[in-house]
Amino acid sequence: MNATAPAPAAAIDDIFPAPPPPPLRIALVAGEASGDLLGAGLIAELKRRHPGALFVGIGGEQMQEAGLDAWYDASELAVMGLVEVLKHLPRLLRLRGELRKRVLDWKPDVFIGIDAPDFNLGVERWLKQRGVKTVHYVSPSVWAWREKRAEKIGQSADRVLCLFPMEPAIYARHGVDARFVGHPLADEMPLHPDRDEARMCLGLDDEAPVLALLPGSRVGEVERLSGDFLAAAARLRAAEPRLSIVAPMANAQARAAFERVLAAHPDAAALRPALHVTDGGARTVMTACDVVLLASGTATLEAMLAKRPMVVAYKIAPLTYTLVKTFGLLKTDTYSLPNVLAGERVVPELMQADCTPEKLAAATLALLRDAGRASTLPARFEQIHLSLRRDASARAADAVADLLPSGHG
Repeated sequence: MNATAPAPAAAIDDIFPAPPPPPLRIALVAGEASGDLLGAGLIAELKRRHPGALFVGIGGEQMQEAGLDAWYDASELAVMGLVEVLKHLPRLLRLRGELRKRVLDWKPDVFIGIDAPDFNLGVERWLKQRGVKTVHYVSPSVWAWREKRAEKIGQSADRVLCLFPMEPAIYARHGVDARFVGHPLADEMPLHPDRDEARMCLGLDDEAPVLALLPGSRVGEVERLSGDFLAAAARLRAAEPRLSIVAPMANAQARAAFERVLAAHPDAAALRPALHVTDGGARTVMTACDVVLLASGTATLEAMLAKRPMVVAYKIAPLTYTLVKTFGLLKTDTYSLPNVLAGERVVPELMQADCTPEKLAAATLALLRDAGRASTLPARFEQIHLSLRRDASARAADAVADLLPSGHG
């Protein structure tokens, strides 16, 4: 009779299974509405991968709804302009000191600074020096000026998450790990915007020409540009009597500054019957219009994603401009994002001395009357839109996952 073989000994792991890894601890800081949106998308993607993860730091309403335990609200960092920054500097320095110590004591697996480089890069550098993995989400515009900042950013961040495809190569020249993740606006906005629906939402005539006027989001921008923009609009109105002009204001402060300039403007009486000032709604206004006249900045990207012809303009203080040019801080003569991303001049740019009512009106009128050019731009803009549409939040979460401890990535 054959003896029955003894049962194999139970594996030690079956008797004493390894404990699950502790929950991920992720600290994030965002200080503006755009950063809050990015942070909310990133938190949602990280939570999908790691349901038990903990999120703390500074964020706005959207990040808090996504799951952030906000130690401070994003409004604590929402300070614009030199005078305002100086006025709030002692409080901001105190906040930064408290935050970085609190984060270090919390022992995060990774710290993610979202935009707000003046605040976040210093926090990141301090934490990185003490062994915390750091990520900076949204590269400053190193493609436009002061490229050597890339090296200093690398001293703060173990990894930089870039919204634009030309940025990682710049960082690579300085030995910095940077990843292109795409732009969330490209994910969010439709490839083929519905102009008719946008006009219906705004109560605009289906057939009349419409000009969108966006002189900036910061008070200083609005004060510098609105006078020239309004004078250009008056010239356009004289050339096209049926023209409607819609000026969406980014915030209450920008609207107040715009209204002050308008009240003192010599063309105010002629413009008021055709001018509609709105609180927000820039995307709908841009989708509805025939041409956008706007300040250089992120709004140019939104206008491009709305597939609208545009004239881009900007002015800075004369002394600042002289210093920038004298010391070679600006490394490009192309300023607007549509042109940078296209690699060629697809939209007119009128900067500094060229930003005059006469030139603004002439360039805008040419687009209003040039149906051929206006019809070719959407296809070019769609190509760029597709190049930026990369599911940014998911890609950003992938890039963060590479830095997480073993067992979590």
